[in-house]
Amino acid sequence: MENQGLKELYIDELKDLYSAENQLVKALPKLAKGSASQELRAGFEEHLEQTKGHVERLEQIFEMLGESPKGKKCAGMEGLVEEGSEVMKEDLEGAVLDAALIGAAQRVEHYEIAAYGTARALAETLGESEHVSLLEATLAEEKETDEKLTDLAKQINQQAVSGDRVQPERDQAQGKKRARRIA
Repeated sequence: MENQGLKELYIDELKDLYSAENQLVKALPKLAKGSASQELRAGFEEHLEQTKGHVERLEQIFEMLGESPKGKKCAGMEGLVEEGSEVMKEDLEGAVLDAALIGAAQRVEHYEIAAYGTARALAETLGESEHVSLLEATLAEEKETDEKLTDLAKQINQQAVSGDRVQPERDQAQGKKRARRIA
């Protein structure tokens, strides 16, 4: 009977992840649009495609389990997404805005790394080796994204501290004056 309780916990964790990933599918385009740096924007767009793959992997696992992925809302991710939205409403621009967006994105990645690590450990304990492989693939991608964000943060944070301004494309599109480098 204890094993049945662990399986229920595992399914609950997977439903939480499924909700989290679907929230990110909706949030990542907004982060990409809000980014001043073309490189950061491209990173968010690339991670959006990966996230869609994460959803598909979770759907595979649910299919193997004969369970529905629906029925749970991930409150943790909801809070993290809200924090990211708040960052975009603040009076930040250029490299400083991008530094704040990277911080929000890394909090999301760390949450996902923890959640996928937990789900993978439960799958392993339950003897679900196919699930372990799928979850490990996603976990590796989440860790890689976090590393990319860390590397990009070094560059963007340096721009922010030196006063470099990245001209957001949305400003260019609205015909605003081109920002010049402030040094």
